[in-house]
Amino acid sequence: MRKKRYPLFLLLIFGRMSTAQIPDSIPGEYHLQGVMETASAILLKPDSTFEFYFSYGAMDRQGQGKWQFQNGKILLNSRPRPERDFALVASKAASDDFTTVKIVDSNQQILPFFETLVRTGSGEKYGKMNQEGTFQIPKTKATGIDLFFTLAPERYTSFPVNSEDNYFEFRIEPWIIEIFVENIALKPDKNGLTGAHPLLKGDAFSYEKMK
Repeated sequence: MRKKRYPLFLLLIFGRMSTAQIPDSIPGEYHLQGVMETASAILLKPDSTFEFYFSYGAMDRQGQGKWQFQNGKILLNSRPRPERDFALVASKAASDDFTTVKIVDSNQQILPFFETLVRTGSGEKYGKMNQEGTFQIPKTKATGIDLFFTLAPERYTSFPVNSEDNYFEFRIEPWIIEIFVENIALKPDKNGLTGAHPLLKGDAFSYEKMK
């Protein structure tokens, strides 16, 4: 019986040691420094959860997840990002002379900020949605449709098309502006944190800790 319990005892001891190694000075609010026209901050909570904020122009975005202190660095991870930021809600063979891609949402003001790439056998057709969230090209067989959100340029979704349909209607998923992070590493220093940013290129950004 003692042999079977011994590994569990070790795990409990090592778990306590790992928790004890997290410096009490780490939790707090950190603001991104030196990036023009951009506001961004990380809130590291004592319960090992975090909140992430990003604002650029008219778009405010947020994310959340868990952080851990490992090998002298803070690692941020959110829930896994869903596979698609849009959902196909209708597809049909319409009796008109167009191939139509339409996005629907209760907030119609956001519809012109979407773009699409329609792939066909004769090439690709790219365009922006109009005020009604619609993009049309002369009727042709589509082999695939890509959708993009210009206010969150890293977010796009590809849909294969295997039918003779020429009307495609999509909805926007509620997480399209949520910030997802995977193994973002930040190193504590005397002023705050240095490391990567989930939405900006580079790995030497500075985050100043707020007093």
